[in-house]
Amino acid sequence: MTTFDKREQGFEAKFAHDEEFMFKAAARSNKLLGLWAAGQLGLSGDAAASYATALVTDHLESRTIDDVVGKVSGDLADKGVVREQVAQKLQECLHQALAQLEADKQ
Repeated sequence: MTTFDKREQGFEAKFAHDEEFMFKAAARSNKLLGLWAAGQLGLSGDAAASYATALVTDHLESRTIDDVVGKVSGDLADKGVVREQVAQKLQECLHQALAQLEADKQ
């Protein structure tokens, strides 16, 4: 195996690792957002957990950030929560999820 082949394998492995890490971060941030939204909706216990889990698992492979924000802001519209607030909360949840994943690695 040449040096070039080894470097190529290294880059491919790093890319795969980074993609997996971002997938985990997105799933965790969606769950955190779901738990926050459930609280805003007055849900608790199993109902809150189910709402958060559904936000993560529904259309897992095709759901974009915009879809997630749209779903949650639609659910919270009657509570006076606007889309921008949901988008801001999702950013906070993503930062929290990244911190949690980094802590898990140590």
